Amino acid sequence: MESKTRRSAGASRATQTDEDLVDVLLVEDDPSVLEMYRLKLELDGYRVNTALDGEDGLKKAGDLTPDIIFLDIRLPKMDGLEVLRKLRAQEKTRDIPVIILSNYDEEDLVARGLRLGAHEYLIKARTTPTSLSEGIEDWLKE
Repeated sequence: MESKTRRSAGASRATQTDEDLVDVLLVEDDPSVLEMYRLKLELDGYRVNTALDGEDGLKKAGDLTPDIIFLDIRLPKMDGLEVLRKLRAQEKTRDIPVIILSNYDEEDLVARGLRLGAHEYLIKARTTPTSLSEGIEDWLKE
């Protein structure tokens, strides 16, 4: 398995190519929340693609095959649990780590997300951009 990393603050293009970067897909319908997490992840050296709804998130996951996906639950066009179910059903996206990032913390939603194959279920109100960024390397090892 090839090893990808984030670009460290001092890394130059000569020492670390774009192909070496960890690709993140962030699926979130709230533009301000999306921007907050995107900015931190990019500042920490991750390559970030975004989607504002479930259908676009599913399409981008298939087209881009990111290294990790952060997925909201309540999304327009297709909810996050349906996106997760479809990701797990497709050969190309089946093994991509998916971390649910939601404001909803009802036990049944959390259990359903984990049962469908999410690696973790995080609550936005308790998840800073820094903690999200710092968790990526561990989630990629799972």
